[in-house]
Amino acid sequence: MKDKSLQVAIKAISERGLERSIDLGPDWFSQWQEEDPALEFSTAQIKGKVRLEKHGRDILVRGHLQGHLQLACSRCLENFVLPVEGDFDLLLAPGPEQISSQDEELTAADLDVDYYSGELLDLGAILREQIILLMPLKPLCTEECQGLCPRCGAVLNQEKCACKKE
Repeated sequence: MKDKSLQVAIKAISERGLERSIDLGPDWFSQWQEEDPALEFSTAQIKGKVRLEKHGRDILVRGHLQGHLQLACSRCLENFVLPVEGDFDLLLAPGPEQISSQDEELTAADLDVDYYSGELLDLGAILREQIILLMPLKPLCTEECQGLCPRCGAVLNQEKCACKKE
């Protein structure tokens, strides 16, 4: 997804840095949903700030995001709204000139560095990654969620099923 408002020219990042306010609403998330129908949330609203700082040729991206995601509960499959909030720091280095076709083992330091290439930095891709990292692996509407009856499919939070207990 190439939202022009989320693209930053590398040259525009001054010595003092550059700060951007982020407001990602239903339109942005619906475009993302169209591109990736396997997304685990149906709608969202995320706001925050991103600060870009140059350190030589590297770019430090610091941000804070907060808002909510509408998810389906892993136990009962009902939709619920999950508040999310998080900070992130990401170091972007100029992309390697050659991409090796051989498998290389990554070091711990390699995991904290990402790469950029060209004259534009796509904040949209960075924000997508950070939003995915805010999502729980198994979203639950509540810790006490009883889920679905494995026989009749009744939502046990809302009704008791008539299935016989073994």
